[in-house]
Amino acid sequence: MTIADIKKNAQGKMDQSIAAFKQNLTKIRTGRANPALLDTIHVEYYGNHVPLSQVANVSLLDARTISVQPWEKGMGAKIEKAIRESELGLNPSNMGDLIRVPMPPMSEERRKEMTKVVRAEGEQSKIAIRNLRRDANDAIKKLVKDKEATEDEQKRSEAEIQKVTDKHVGDIDALVAAKEKDILEV
Repeated sequence: MTIADIKKNAQGKMDQSIAAFKQNLTKIRTGRANPALLDTIHVEYYGNHVPLSQVANVSLLDARTISVQPWEKGMGAKIEKAIRESELGLNPSNMGDLIRVPMPPMSEERRKEMTKVVRAEGEQSKIAIRNLRRDANDAIKKLVKDKEATEDEQKRSEAEIQKVTDKHVGDIDALVAAKEKDILEV
């Protein structure tokens, strides 16, 4: 493996960490309704647990209400039960062929708790990125030790990896700040 491969690999994994962090942020509740909030819910469908989006159409009715429209008649009760039993604190109401999921307003205390959750998620992502930096630097040091690269190349590469790391950490900080602003907005 060459230094270029190591840098490219580290960059790709850091990009994946950012994508995973963005995905996690969609699951954290703000005051508004968001269909992505229900992405983590799985429903029993003919003996298998499948994502809600594979058995129903999930969309917004208005800013505070998500609508879930099952594709099969008998799925309404199972979907309603799955949403109610999820850890999202939602209380759906079944209207026959449509399930309405109103988003309860968040108290100030709950909003502050959610910002702490966002910061913790951000910190976990930063740790993952720093670990990727360490792994890349270790791989480069091994190349130098095995005499496949020079110490000058090592220093240059470590500086480039640090720049990429700093960029990704900055991206995470920006995402955290935007999500906090979104949560605290009443």
